[in-house]
Amino acid sequence: MTWQQRIDAALEERRAADAFRTRTAVEGGGRFLIRDTRQFCNFSSNDYLGLSQHPAIIRAWQQGAESWGVGSGGSGHVTGYTTAHQALEEQLADWLGYPRALLFISGFAANQALIAALMGKEDRIVADRLSHASLLEAASLSPAQLRRFAHNDAAQLNTLLAKSCDGQQLVVTEGVFSMDGDSAPLAELHAAAREHNAWLLVDDAHGIGVLGEEGRGSAASQGVKPELLIVTFGKGFGISGAAVLCSESVADYLLQFARHLIYSTSMPPAQAVALQAALKVIRNDEGEDRRQTLAAHIQRFRAGVRELPWRMTDSQSAIQPLIVGENSRALRLAQQLRDRGMWVTAIRPPTVPAGTARLRLTLTAAHHTQDIDDLLEALHDAGE
Repeated sequence: MTWQQRIDAALEERRAADAFRTRTAVEGGGRFLIRDTRQFCNFSSNDYLGLSQHPAIIRAWQQGAESWGVGSGGSGHVTGYTTAHQALEEQLADWLGYPRALLFISGFAANQALIAALMGKEDRIVADRLSHASLLEAASLSPAQLRRFAHNDAAQLNTLLAKSCDGQQLVVTEGVFSMDGDSAPLAELHAAAREHNAWLLVDDAHGIGVLGEEGRGSAASQGVKPELLIVTFGKGFGISGAAVLCSESVADYLLQFARHLIYSTSMPPAQAVALQAALKVIRNDEGEDRRQTLAAHIQRFRAGVRELPWRMTDSQSAIQPLIVGENSRALRLAQQLRDRGMWVTAIRPPTVPAGTARLRLTLTAAHHTQDIDDLLEALHDAGE
């Protein structure tokens, strides 16, 4: 088989399974998207608090660009680490109660860098089987042994950790799971990890900014302080990038051995300035008001979908999946909603397990109550 034949066969297999991915260019952002002059209410955004359109945060980025320019000019080990980056790291560490924070260009990069730098061939990673692709890919590519435990099953985690291991063990999970929207039992997982002298890594991409007091996220809301906490800025913060929260010694270790930090251009200083502005909003009364608005939308939506024929997950987060089963049904339902002016995306295998194709509906504080009611009406009409 030639290179071209291999590529053509893989593409044809995806098309035949109704799993072929495409991108759509849109305009606008936040509550509404525009495609070909038509406006859609956006129910596929991770901008949970609506901060991507916040005037003060936009202004902060503009002012940061005027002061620092539009790029960092290098990796943090050369010229790319500025006082803007330093200030953001210090604010994050103070907010979340860790000695240190290290910035990364994305959550994917942070997860990959952390696992690659820490794990050796004598070690073992024990990961929730529904962990994000960035975590599982990094674990698979690392020299460490990878074992997966049943989703949110602390008892099975404990059993796997009890097996003999010559090196160190790392427990990997998400705070809020990206496809099901449910939360990990972090206290139980951390207790199991500690019993076996393992560390707990929590990727809280979908909880940070949204859950807990001052939006400190999943771990803080459950009274847990994992040894390694990853927070990302593309969801609750409404921007992009990520940070690893850790001890002084781990931070120093990562600065020596995390290749994404050493060999990759750091985020623009202007972005760090905007992230500081976003953190200020998240921590103040406006942030709390936005979290309360989002919580009300979630309750209203879940109350309205109880009679629908599709399966829901046990999600109290902004992620509200409707599991419809077959890929073709998910695509058809997504199109029905788009015909009603609602931007919804069908999620299909291999992103989710076979037979669990779904609409991954996401609610935000930018939505209005009427938007939720319109979505519910469209879903009830489609389900009849």
